[in-house]
Amino acid sequence: MSTTSNAGPAFHAEPGGIAPAVLSATRPFYWSVRKELWEYRSIYLAPASIALVILLGFVFVLAGLPHTVRGAMEMDAAHQREAISHPFEIVAALIMAAAFIVSFYYALDTLYAERRDRSILFWKSLPVSDLTTVLAKAFVLLILLPAMSVAITAITEAIVLLLSTAVLAANGLSVAAFWSQLQAIPTMNALLYHIVTVHILWYAPVYCWLLMISAWSKRAPLLWALLPPFAIVVFERVAFHSMHFQNFLQDRVSGGNGGAGMLDPEMRMHAFHFMITPGLWFGLLFAAAFLVVASRLRRARGPI
Repeated sequence: MSTTSNAGPAFHAEPGGIAPAVLSATRPFYWSVRKELWEYRSIYLAPASIALVILLGFVFVLAGLPHTVRGAMEMDAAHQREAISHPFEIVAALIMAAAFIVSFYYALDTLYAERRDRSILFWKSLPVSDLTTVLAKAFVLLILLPAMSVAITAITEAIVLLLSTAVLAANGLSVAAFWSQLQAIPTMNALLYHIVTVHILWYAPVYCWLLMISAWSKRAPLLWALLPPFAIVVFERVAFHSMHFQNFLQDRVSGGNGGAGMLDPEMRMHAFHFMITPGLWFGLLFAAAFLVVASRLRRARGPI
């Protein structure tokens, strides 16, 4: 009795010598990404829920909005812009924070959970390589989640802007002055810059480290993710009385000069200076190494 290998889909010649279409090389990756969205609905539900809460809370703010705008118009131009754009900055900050929390949880849980619930036995029976699976998870972390966050932020801010416009017009205030001080397009450009530089490029090694720990740990992945950096910090402080590694971690987690620090008060974007930052490229190299190790660990690890 012989068994067939599950290394790839089998194709049989059809009558008349016409061969069926070969499965596209990108299809396993596409369906792997779809699987992640099916399994982890918090990827889009959590930011959307925060946006809904923000909109519900903003309804109560609308009553005092005309008074706030009248007070802002008595200030100088810089303070006017700050007072009017502040609610929109809060919207973006809350949604980005929710996306970061979801990304942290997803990266730390995704490869660990499939070994814990033994679903890895089913997924490994499919013709999808471990590298493809890990790359699909990294794609969700570094591309899909930030893109969804930007889209949800843009929709939420558009609704807030429309509600604000309607209330100001109903109270006889200048809508044109409100829009001119808001500077919606530069603000959105700054948000996109922040997402690409910080949440995608700068945080890439952090997320990929968490993926590697998720593939390696047999229990308590959060502990194993935090314990090695903490141990290095303590060892350096005790042995060398220095804080170089601690400063490195703080710079990486806070976004560093490559992220929020690259936006000046007038929101001019210094992309060139960010792209030549050595920490960016070293971080991306480490991120690629962590992904390779995570795929090899997934191949070697079995159910817990």
